Formats: sequence, C-alpha cells, structure tokens
Amino acid sequence: MNADTAQVDDLRLIALPTALNCTDIFVRFTLSEWSLRPLADEAAHTTGLMVDAAVQASDPNSPGFLTIRLRLRGDCLVIEVEDETKGGAPAQLKELQGMRTGVEPLGGRGNRRWCELALPPGMSASAVPLPRREKRRSPAAEALGDEPDELDPQVMQRLLSGLNNAGGGHRKPD
Repeated sequence: MNADTAQVDDLRLIALPTALNCTDIFVRFTLSEWSLRPLADEAAHTTGLMVDAAVQASDPNSPGFLTIRLRLRGDCLVIEVEDETKGGAPAQLKELQGMRTGVEPLGGRGNRRWCELALPPGMSASAVPLPRREKRRSPAAEALGDEPDELDPQVMQRLLSGLNNAGGGHRKPD
C-alpha cells in the first residue's frame, strides 16, 4: 500500500449542532467530486458520528472549532475530525467498533478522531479521477469586464463597521 496522500479536502466549522448538516453536505459533495459516490453514505454516516461526538463534548456556551478532513491515501479514504476540547483523548466510539479507527490528543489543543474506509475493490488513491480546476473568472465576473478585483480599503472598513453595529453593539453616530 502506498501511504502517500493523493488528495485532501477539509472544512472548518464551529462545534455546534448545525455542524452535522454542513458535514453531511461537505462529505457527499467531496466524494461526488472525487467520483467516489459509492462511499458517500458510509462516509457521511461515519463522519457524522465523529462530528456529533465532538459537538457533544464541546462547551455549548463557548464552542471551539472543528476541522473535518477527507484524505485519499493508499487504498482507503481517511476521515479525520479535529476538535478543541480539553481534558485528554475521548473514548473510542462504540458505533465504530470493528473499523480501523483511532483517537489522538493534539498536545493540549484538542483531539483528532480518525477512521479509514476501504476504497472500492481494485481502486487506489492514485487511480481516483480527481476534478481538474482552471483559474478562470465566473460568467458574472466576465460580464463586468476589466473591473479591478481589489476591494477599496475604505469600503471594507465601512462594511466591517456596519457588521459590528448590526451585531447588537450600539454606538453613537460620529
């Protein structure tokens, strides 16, 4: 087996219950892009269990971040969920017994749960047809012509100030 990672994609979320739906969409979309739809249900279920455990372990009053990572390596799909919970490595999930899984503490920064799912028979990570992306402008951007891509710093400052004020902080007009 070749242990080199052929492809990786990840998503960073806040450890709240809404992370479960976002995770499901992320896993299904990524595996669809990687032409691994046969693994989508199992991978989405497995990742959901791992994310749910991390959300349950987080402080609901001050949730940390989660990083969900999908990695193609050798003859498997590796699913990783990193959290920011403190207090040592959590127990293995009973629902994942019999699968190749693990939990590792991240040196006081949280934990990483991982699980490996076998790729379809006869397939290896290097044989998975990955999407090809070109750096090109969207049709909407093309219609605008040659307008600059940079944002005016003053406009950005006004936007950020407006967002801060909309968040409940009231301030007197200047």
